[in-house]
Amino acid sequence: MSVPMYLQAGTYVDSDAENIIAYATEITKGIDSDLDRAVALYYRIRDEISYTFYVDYSDPDVYRASWTLDKGEGFCMPKAAILAACARVVGIPSRLGFADVRNHISTKRIIDFLGSDVMPWHAYTELFLERKWVKATPAFNLGLCEKLNIKPLEFDGRNDSIFHPYTEDGTKHMEYLCDHGIYADVPLDKIIARFMEINPEILKQGLLKGNFTKEIMGES
Repeated sequence: MSVPMYLQAGTYVDSDAENIIAYATEITKGIDSDLDRAVALYYRIRDEISYTFYVDYSDPDVYRASWTLDKGEGFCMPKAAILAACARVVGIPSRLGFADVRNHISTKRIIDFLGSDVMPWHAYTELFLERKWVKATPAFNLGLCEKLNIKPLEFDGRNDSIFHPYTEDGTKHMEYLCDHGIYADVPLDKIIARFMEINPEILKQGLLKGNFTKEIMGES
């Protein structure tokens, strides 16, 4: 696909949504370069949209950038979609990448839910900056990283930013296992099909409820 395709609004990377346009415009106001705009967008989205694993995976809205922005929290896919959508608003081509990752920091509840410690179709964003595609992963907000003793992912617009393999104390955190490729929009049909293979219970509405941050910290 050509670069212009990565500037068009999608169903889930809905860069034509009013709240996405307003958000991207506000964040990048007065910033002159694409690289600096991308960095500003990354940090605001990383930290202002809280990460949560607990969503209704059967609801297409939870994968949508504009819906998640209104909620103020979401998991890796819509957070990557928000960054991609905001980038398109300000003229930066963007796309989504997906990969299965093994998460060494999880809870028994999540592992039982997924059937393993492998997170399927983890998402990140790729931004076209200075004539090359650069990876950015805005999933884990700073507050969550501090509580979990994970180094927050930094992004300078020139180097890929993906999950650190270790926490601050050297414990394994995440490792990438299987690359699912690059997409202009969230490939929901493929993601849902994978969830059905792993565990159809994933798609039961409201199956997982609770405070993700408190649970992963072992708090009641």
